[in-house]
Amino acid sequence: MAKGNESWMETGRRELADYRLFKALETTSVGPHGKEGRFIVLDAPDWAVVVPALERGGRRYILSVSQYRHGAGVPMTEFPGGVVEPGEDPARAAARELLEETGYVAGRITHLGTCSPNPAFMSNSFHVFAAEDLSLVAEQSLDEHELVDVEEVPEDELYARVGSPPWGHALMATAAWYYRKWREGRR
Repeated sequence: MAKGNESWMETGRRELADYRLFKALETTSVGPHGKEGRFIVLDAPDWAVVVPALERGGRRYILSVSQYRHGAGVPMTEFPGGVVEPGEDPARAAARELLEETGYVAGRITHLGTCSPNPAFMSNSFHVFAAEDLSLVAEQSLDEHELVDVEEVPEDELYARVGSPPWGHALMATAAWYYRKWREGRR
């Protein structure tokens, strides 16, 4: 095995700052080559996103949400999702975010995959789910600064949209990939 693939042993950790959304940590680790290094890690909560599918008139639609993203400085179109609360099951977080952002509940939620958003310096995981058998049961229940528009996108148009503005969010492209792989496996 190449030395780059061997584990490092963490020998220390200290919090540099708590930004509510994530904590900045400095870790000290010893590598397989015997050298010690200091590294910055963003300790963020896990995220869950759900790709919700509606069946109507023999056609399949995907619910998307559009909201302003301060990091990019533009509105982005995404799938419903958000932070997994401490102790919360990711599937429950996905169902909760679906209800809050769209007013829909799912009769069935399927785990499609989990990946690391940026393992170079982030500690969290990104969980992707599909939601089917949707029922509209409520109005949106948004946080104070959330302004979210809901749109139904024909499933056959989704993949052409993802990856280009306003669908430029890399994690949404990842979620679409998991969803497409899952859908193709069901045919």
